[in-house]
Amino acid sequence: MSRTVVVTGGTAGIGRRVARKFAESGDTVVITGRSTERVQQAAEELGVRGIVCDAGVPAAVERFAELAGPVVDVLVNMAGGNTDLTATEPGATSLEKLTERWQANLTANLLSAVLTTTALRGRLRAGGSVINIGSIGAEYAASSYGAAKAALEAWSAGLSAQLAPTGITVNTVAPGYIEDTEFFQGTMTEQRRAQLIGSTHNNRAGTPDDVAGVIEFLASPHARHITGQTIHVNGGAYTTR
Repeated sequence: MSRTVVVTGGTAGIGRRVARKFAESGDTVVITGRSTERVQQAAEELGVRGIVCDAGVPAAVERFAELAGPVVDVLVNMAGGNTDLTATEPGATSLEKLTERWQANLTANLLSAVLTTTALRGRLRAGGSVINIGSIGAEYAASSYGAAKAALEAWSAGLSAQLAPTGITVNTVAPGYIEDTEFFQGTMTEQRRAQLIGSTHNNRAGTPDDVAGVIEFLASPHARHITGQTIHVNGGAYTTR
């Protein structure tokens, strides 16, 4: 049976690969993004439906929810990113600026998922899946980005208990260093890349396919007893017991 899959932030990088994987499996896929041009181009290339939406703006999310359709089987909250990497000022010079920087990352990485999930909650089909995208940065949460992702993981675990009576699973996928994405916004150096790869057990960078495959599994019938978890995809750069 064809499912309806929503992938926020599905125009590039991991989100685009996730959307492609579900579309190739025959699911009806809806992607979102903030740029009209990028949403239209990605939707056409992937053969999916595109809706322009800034997931951190309540009114935009409400409009999106009305357009998304009556039923959603899988929600992948991919929208986000480290807003510090695109900030016009390299560092906070006052408490006011520091507040703005933290609010930006909290909105992009936590509130975006909360708003989208809340807006679609009544449309989530029993037995479906909500998959949030965290980060290895949550394990070292000294930055606003890491703290936002840590909060996302905590919220995700709590949401799992709320949605479990209807058979909906809720999990977080936390990638480590993933190449072939726009995440670092041109700030990655060869030295930093070597350090990140060197911290893994398998001595390689991750790929969007590595993450998309885990997301596909978590949304499958084989993962119905996995919920409330954070699944790390980092080649051993951070290990759990």
